[in-house]
Amino acid sequence: MQPQQPAPTCYRHPDRPTGGLGCSRCGRPACPECLTPAAVGQHCVECVQQGRADVRPVRNQAGAVQGKRPEPYVTWALIAANVIVFAVTAIQAHSVVDNKFSALFRDWMLVPALVGHGEWVRVIGSGFLHIGPIHLLTNMFALYVLGPYCEVALGRARFISVYLVSLLGGSAAVTLLSDPLQASAGASGAIFGIFGAVAVVMLRTRQNLTQILVLLVINLIITFAVPGISIWAHLGGLLAGTAATGGILYLPRWLKASTPALAMRIGWIAVAAVGLIAILVMALGAPTLS
Repeated sequence: MQPQQPAPTCYRHPDRPTGGLGCSRCGRPACPECLTPAAVGQHCVECVQQGRADVRPVRNQAGAVQGKRPEPYVTWALIAANVIVFAVTAIQAHSVVDNKFSALFRDWMLVPALVGHGEWVRVIGSGFLHIGPIHLLTNMFALYVLGPYCEVALGRARFISVYLVSLLGGSAAVTLLSDPLQASAGASGAIFGIFGAVAVVMLRTRQNLTQILVLLVINLIITFAVPGISIWAHLGGLLAGTAATGGILYLPRWLKASTPALAMRIGWIAVAAVGLIAILVMALGAPTLS
């Protein structure tokens, strides 16, 4: 008399007999808890995970992966960073209104002549400074309105790259074209870059541009009409953000990129090129104190 074969047990739970159940894809014996109904038969945990990994992600016309609407964490992080820097300057200056008299403000505000002397931290740092709470609230409200849409459309990595390139573009225009000793600060250059980015995304995805163009025109009118606003920061940021986003969304199409990976690579090269141009403009054109 031959010995009875032991009953098969679940590959994940060796103490559980399967009663003949198993994965219809790979054949592993599995208990009911480890099986998921499929179109044909039932699949084990590993096969379900593999099936999900094999599904190609759906992308929108801007190239970002679609699905459940992602939380715009980069936008919230940028707003938080600006608020934290403002709080530091207010604490140092012992004043919310006159926070520009803080040590951090003196070290980070954008002064073209000091950039020419090698103080490059001002190029980025000035984009996180704000003169008083109204200046902060105005820029952060604009970022709150525009940032999530742009971040979801482009994806987090490309959104933050466009934001930073826009900041560089605004700083480059100020450094090259403003009074060498005139100090400026604020996220406005980056915000205007996001204005341009949103317009390019809407154009690429064939949406109605009326609303964003009206908002942009209103902000440009305010830029030229209100004294004390850095015109060159706004225009430089707008140009850089528009060019970078155009490079992401249109250049691969014009160059007839054959694969999504190649299109993504071309977009990154375009963003890097815009940022490099801004840096070269500052490096070669920044004035120096005599």
